Amino acid sequence: MAAEAGGAAGKRRIMCVGLVCLDIISVVEAFPAEDSDIRCLSQRWQRGGNASNSCTVLALLGAPCAFMGSLAPGPAADFIAADFQRRGVDTAHVAWQPRGEVPCACCLVNASSGSRTIVLHDTNLPDVTARDFERVDLAQYKWIHFEARNAAEQSAMLERVERHNRAAERGRQIRISVELEKPREELLPLMGRGHVVFISKDLARHFGYQSAPEALQGLRGHIQPGATLICAWAEEGADAMGPNGELVHSDAFPPETLVDTLGAGDTFNAAVIFALAEGRTLQDALTFGCRIAGRKCGIQGFDGIV
Repeated sequence: MAAEAGGAAGKRRIMCVGLVCLDIISVVEAFPAEDSDIRCLSQRWQRGGNASNSCTVLALLGAPCAFMGSLAPGPAADFIAADFQRRGVDTAHVAWQPRGEVPCACCLVNASSGSRTIVLHDTNLPDVTARDFERVDLAQYKWIHFEARNAAEQSAMLERVERHNRAAERGRQIRISVELEKPREELLPLMGRGHVVFISKDLARHFGYQSAPEALQGLRGHIQPGATLICAWAEEGADAMGPNGELVHSDAFPPETLVDTLGAGDTFNAAVIFALAEGRTLQDALTFGCRIAGRKCGIQGFDGIV
């Protein structure tokens, strides 16, 4: 795996734009009943958030990467910044906000099933803006991944990348990926802006689709011509529709024991991006994403996926 993941040094980087939060994770023997009082098996702080987690996985796979999102000074941000540094993730484009608090998620991981239950306090911290994004030197990046959040600002960011691509020499353009996890109507137009678009099982089911292939067929009209649409479906693996409308599938790779599914989707997305950015086929990238996500589900946290 080390050889498979290496070789990214010296190349243009991958940036992930989106949320970082503090995850306070309690591992419990079984999910507690309402109004009960139990002890947890273990508890830890962990840097979380979709884009943040994807940076962790990219760094573990050996890809030079950067994170762009908002933080506000304080103990939580100190912990998060130190963890980014420990992982080797560039945080030069973090937008330090003068007001607001870092979002915090209280996460229960059920040791008997590996399920995770998340309660997020998505605070009053402003998101990064198109003005913040103007300071990014796009020439440093080969891929920018957007976790769909603030549609108006991200639309302006995407327009800047699109302008860059129109002017860039062949081979110096930036691949754009967009992740839509939450079923929020205002985010749907962002599907049409990515070269690679990830849609979640929750979003697919919100629109009435009962399988990944059904969701791909039903939502293909929202993406731009020549784009790739990808949908992971937990234990059923993942499916993708390629630029020519071809459907590909990968089975899941479940661990012997399901330990912790927190961040499994972020792991899948990052591994697929890593593989596609390295020039692998869509089938290989999808299989690689499922394999790495399966490894993540067999461990607490992210260390040990490679």
